[in-house]
Amino acid sequence: MNFFRGVMGGQAAGPQPSGAETIHKLCDRVASSTLLEDRRDAVRALKSLSKKYRMEVGTQAMDHLVNILQTDRSDSEILGYALDTMYNILCNDEEEEQDESEDAVTPISASGKHKNASMPDETAQKQSDDLGAQFTEQFVQDAEHVTLLLSLLEEFDFHVRWPGVKLLTVLLKNQGVQVQGIILVSPMGVSRLMDLLADSREVIRNDGLLLLQQLTKSNAAIQKIVAFENAFERLLDIITEEGSSDGGIVVEDCLLLLLNLLKNNSSNQNFFKEGSYIQRMKPWFEIGDDNSGWSAQKVTNLHLMLQLVRVMVSPVNSPGATASCQKSMYQCGLLQQLCTILMATGVPADILTETINTVSEVIRGSQVNQDYFASVNAPSNPPRPAIVVLLMSMVNERQPFVLRCAVLYCFQCFLYKNQKGQGEIVATLLPSTIDANSISAGQLLCGGLFSVDSLSNWCAAVALAHSLQDNLTQKEQLLRVQLATSLGKPPVSLLQQCTNILSQGSKVQTRVGLLMLLCTWINNCPIAVTHFLHNQENVPFLTAQISENLGEDERLVQGLCALLLGICIYYNDNSLENYTKEKLKQLIEKRIGKENFVEKLGFITKHELYSRAAQKPQPVFPSPEQMLFDHEFTKLVKELEGVITKAVHKSNEEEKKEEEVKKTLEQHDNIVTQYKDLIREQDSQIQDLKEQVVSMSSQGEQMQTTVTQQLSQIQQHKDQYNILKLKIGKESQPNSQGNASQVNGLQTEELSQLREEVEELRKQHALLQTQLWDKDALIDTLKSETAESSAGGSDNTELLKELEALRSQVQSQLAEINQMKTERQELLTRAEAGSQDAVSSSDGSLDAAKMAELESRLAAQSTETQRLKEEAKSLSESQAELEQQLASATSTVAILQTEKAKLQTEVQESKKEQDDLLMLLADQDQKIHALKLKLKDLGETVDDEDDLDGRDHTDDDYEDEDED
Repeated sequence: MNFFRGVMGGQAAGPQPSGAETIHKLCDRVASSTLLEDRRDAVRALKSLSKKYRMEVGTQAMDHLVNILQTDRSDSEILGYALDTMYNILCNDEEEEQDESEDAVTPISASGKHKNASMPDETAQKQSDDLGAQFTEQFVQDAEHVTLLLSLLEEFDFHVRWPGVKLLTVLLKNQGVQVQGIILVSPMGVSRLMDLLADSREVIRNDGLLLLQQLTKSNAAIQKIVAFENAFERLLDIITEEGSSDGGIVVEDCLLLLLNLLKNNSSNQNFFKEGSYIQRMKPWFEIGDDNSGWSAQKVTNLHLMLQLVRVMVSPVNSPGATASCQKSMYQCGLLQQLCTILMATGVPADILTETINTVSEVIRGSQVNQDYFASVNAPSNPPRPAIVVLLMSMVNERQPFVLRCAVLYCFQCFLYKNQKGQGEIVATLLPSTIDANSISAGQLLCGGLFSVDSLSNWCAAVALAHSLQDNLTQKEQLLRVQLATSLGKPPVSLLQQCTNILSQGSKVQTRVGLLMLLCTWINNCPIAVTHFLHNQENVPFLTAQISENLGEDERLVQGLCALLLGICIYYNDNSLENYTKEKLKQLIEKRIGKENFVEKLGFITKHELYSRAAQKPQPVFPSPEQMLFDHEFTKLVKELEGVITKAVHKSNEEEKKEEEVKKTLEQHDNIVTQYKDLIREQDSQIQDLKEQVVSMSSQGEQMQTTVTQQLSQIQQHKDQYNILKLKIGKESQPNSQGNASQVNGLQTEELSQLREEVEELRKQHALLQTQLWDKDALIDTLKSETAESSAGGSDNTELLKELEALRSQVQSQLAEINQMKTERQELLTRAEAGSQDAVSSSDGSLDAAKMAELESRLAAQSTETQRLKEEAKSLSESQAELEQQLASATSTVAILQTEKAKLQTEVQESKKEQDDLLMLLADQDQKIHALKLKLKDLGETVDDEDDLDGRDHTDDDYEDEDED
C-alpha cells in the first residue's frame, strides 16, 4: 500500500522512481496479482498516469489492459478504469489542444512572434495525432479486441458503458475504415450500437450519437443497416423532444447523423420518403412572428435542417426520386413553409441564403412547384411577386455576393424545364405587356444587363439566357424587344444593344456574360442568326476579335467570339446573300485561318473555371471575379464545339451532299411518321373490335344463362302438366272396381313413361347446353381471328345456318308449349263434360284413347330427341370446319349482333308465352276446384288428391247411390 500511496501522490522516503519504472511495476502488479483489489488499484494508478506518460503506458500496459477486459468481466469498477486508461492512450486530446490554440490566438504585438509561438503547438499536435493513430492501429490489428468492446456495451453499468462508447468513438476517428469493417461483420454489432439511442441516461445517448456519426461516415452498407434499425424514427423523436430548431447541441448531432445516412444514399432516401418522414420535417421550419432573437445554435440547427431538405431533392439524385420527394414536399406543405421563411423579415443572412438555395432545388424541374412559387407574393404594399423581390436583390450591388448567387440559382431552377415560366418572363419585356406603374422581372433584368456593375451584367445575362434555354418560341419573341437608349434617338433592338455594348470594350465579366447570352439566343434559331448577321458591323467585329493576339485574360473572350461566329455558320439558312455559310467560311479562312479559328474555339473548354462550372448546376464561386461560366452554357459548348469544327472544315460539295442526305432523312422520317400514324389508327380499330367481341361474348353468356333458365322453367311446366294429367285422369275414372284397378295400372304405367320422358328431356337440355358451350368456343375463336381476318363470305353462310338451327330449336320449344296449352284446354273441356255426366260408362274408352295418344306423343318426343342428337353431331362437325376458316371481322360482328338481338326478342316472347301458360295453369286449378265443389253440391263424393288408396271406399258409395 505504501507503493500505491507513492504513486497516487503521497510522499515516500528515499529516491523517487521514474515514470517508466513506476509504470513497469504497475504492469507487473496487474499481471501477477491474484487479489482483485490489488489489480483494481494498479489499474487505477495506470489511469492517473496515462495522460502524463501516454507513450509509456500505451507501450507497456496495452496488452495487460486488454487482458483485464477479458478476465475481470464481473467487476465493473476495474473495467471502467481499464477503459478510461485506454481512452487516454488512444485519444488525441482535441479539447485540450483546442484550448491551447485559442490561447495562441490572443493579441500579440506586431513583431511576428505569434506565428513562431504557435509552431511548437502545431508540432505537438501532429505528434499527438501520430501517437494515437499508432496505438489505435496496434489495438485493431486483432479484430477480437473490437468485438470485445462491442460485447462490453451490453453492460448497463454506467462506469462500463460510457467509457466503452467513448473508446469506440476514438477508434473510429483514428482508424475508421478498418473498425467499420470489423463492426460490419460482427454479429449484431450495429444493433448493439443502435441500442445506445434508447438509453435513458442522456450522456450515453448523446455520446452514442457521436459514435454513430463516426460509424456511418462514407460507408453505404452500415448506413443502410442503421437506417433499417429504425434510426430515422428515433432521431426524429429525439429532435422533437429537444425542441427542434430551438434545441441544443443534441439536435445538431442528430441532424449530422441524418445527413450521413441520407447523403448520396438513394436506398436510404427512398426509405425516408416511403416512411413519411418528409412530413415530419415541416414543423422544423415554423418560425414565429418575432424573429429578432436568433441564437447561434438555432442558426446552426436550421442550417443543417435546410441541408437535409436539399439532400432529398439534390440535382445529383436520380430524376425519379427527386421528383417524388418534390411532390411530397409540396403536398405536406413544406415548400409553403420554406417560402414563408423566404419572405419573412428578421431572418439572418446565411439562413436566408440557404433557404433560397433550398427552395431552388425543391422547385427545380417540378411544374407544380414552379407554378406555386410563381404565385408567391411578398408581404409588401402593394404585394409584389417573390421572383421580382429576389431579382431586385440580385441586381443590387450592395447585397452580399453569396445571396446574389443564391437568387440567380433560384431563378435558374424556376425556369428549368419550365416553358410556361420562360414565356411569362419574356412577356414582361414585350411592348404590349409593359406596365409603367409596376416593376417587372423583365425591367429588372434589362436594368441589370446595362448596369455599371459587371457582376449585375453577368447575372442578368445568364438569367435572360435561361429564359431562352431550349425554347425556340421565346427566342423569336425576344427579337421584338425594343429599347430606348436616349431621348431623341430611335429605339434599338435588345439584340443590337447587346452587340453595341460588346463593341465598346467593357469588362471581361460583362463581355463573357453578353457572349453567353448571344450564343444561347441564336443557337438553333435561324431567324435570330439572320437578325444578328443583318447588322453589318457584327461579323467584322467578331473576326477582328478572333484574329488579334491578345493577353491571357482576353483568350476566353476570343473563344466565345469564335463560338458565336461558328453558330452563325452552323445555323445559317443562307437568307442573306452577303453572309451565306460558304462566304462566312471563306472569310474565316482569309482573315483568321481555319486552324487558328479551331484553336481559339478550344480556349473555352481549356479554361480552369469551365470545368468547375460544369460539375454542378449551383453557381458557387470563391469571389465575384471568378464568376464567368454558367453550368447550362458548359453543356451547350460541349454540344456545339465538335459540330462547329466539322462545319468550318467542310467543303461546299460536302455540305450539298449533307443537305441531300438530310432531305432524304426527312423524307424517310415523314414516311415513317405516316406509317406510325397508320399503325396507330389500325391499333385503335383493332382495339375497338376487341371491345366489341368482348361485349358480344358477355351478351352470349347472358343469353346462355337465359336459355338455361327457360329450359328449367319448361321442365317445371312439363312436370306440372303431367301432374295435372294424373289428377284429371283419376277424377274421370269409372266407379267400378275393375275399372279402378285398370286405371291404377294405367296410372303406374303412365308414371313410368313420364319418368322416361323427363329423362329424355334432361338429356335434351344437356345437349342444348353443350351446343351453347360450342357457340361460346366459336365466339372465342372469332376473337382470336378478328385482327387477322380479311375476307370470306361463305363462312358467314355457315354461321347463319347455325343461327337458323338455333332459331328452329327455339321454335320447336314454342311448338311444344302450344301443344301443352292445347292439351290443357282439352282437359278442361273434358272436366266440364265429366261434371255433367260423371257416371258415363264411355269415359273408360275415352281415357284409353287419351293414354294411347300420350304414348304416341312420347314416341314422337323420343324420335325428336334422336333427331336433335344427330343434328348436334352435324353441328359439331360444321363447327370443326368453321374453326379452320377465317371470317370477315366487321360483317361477322354485325351479323352476330343482329342475330343475337333477334334471339333476345324471341326469348322475351318465350317468357311471355310461359307467363301465359302459368296463368292458364292457375285458371285450370281454379276451374278444377270449382268442378269439385259442383260435384259435391250434386251429392257426388270427390276423391282427395293424396288419398289414392281410398278409391275402393268411394266406389262402394257410388253403388249405394245407384240402388237408391
